[in-house]
Amino acid sequence: MIEVPAVVRNKARAAGAEDWLERLPALVSSLEADWSSAVGHPYEGGTEAFVADATRADGTPAVLKVLVPGTGNNASNEATVLRLVGGDGCPVLYRHDPDDGALLMERLGRPMYELGLPLARRLEILCATAERIWRPAPDCGLPTGADKARWLADFIVTSWQELDRPCSEKTVDHALACAVRRAQAHRDERAVLVHGDVHQLNALQHDGGFRLIDPDGLLAEAEYDLGVLMRAIPSSSLAVTPSTGPAGWPPARGSISSPYGSGALSSGCRPDCSVPASTYSPSAATRWRRPRPSQA
Repeated sequence: MIEVPAVVRNKARAAGAEDWLERLPALVSSLEADWSSAVGHPYEGGTEAFVADATRADGTPAVLKVLVPGTGNNASNEATVLRLVGGDGCPVLYRHDPDDGALLMERLGRPMYELGLPLARRLEILCATAERIWRPAPDCGLPTGADKARWLADFIVTSWQELDRPCSEKTVDHALACAVRRAQAHRDERAVLVHGDVHQLNALQHDGGFRLIDPDGLLAEAEYDLGVLMRAIPSSSLAVTPSTGPAGWPPARGSISSPYGSGALSSGCRPDCSVPASTYSPSAATRWRRPRPSQA
């Protein structure tokens, strides 16, 4: 009998997936047989999937991930990203079962958040790792940045109503306007494959560097990934003015009064207005916009 972490169990119940919980032991056993692997102890850090150590028949360490149904996550999108990058910036995908939302992938090392790296160093590593994923991927079937913007608009309105309007209508209107601008700004010719959820909990050690797990999988401008980074920066580090930057960082190129919630990306501001210049490379984020010689 497998042990399902309490957080995952509660998530499944909230999503109405009690039958999935009942079927999970049999499902894991079936995947073990089909994929010639042995599943070990589960990870406690997962929230929307059952994740456990696994070992392949040849002794290769692996990780089994089975997504909780009904949570809005798509194992096929994640599998598409892992196949497209082929181990460059993300773990190697060994097997995928789209019907059961299951993936067997490369096992990585410790997460970045356990290492206590300084903020500027974390951002430098995360940006460099995300950049390895950025590549043109037309016709791969992943949702676009415009699709994501429309999903967010619907999510904002639905959640606001279901939670009994916990913030002002003006705040919701601003958020919706930002989503509309992002949908209108999307251009297929500028879009690249982005991870979609770049932060230190999703960055795991591998062979002297890092790889990013749990990709959302989108076709959007590269700056999308930088916006997630800005959102995760402690607000105490983002008290910037037009002439000064956070302690130890170069002067900011623009002025924002709060982190990502200020709409820095959504309103069209440069994504580098609140991150250190040494971390954000404009050429890195914009290179995919320019036709390469082979594409011209």
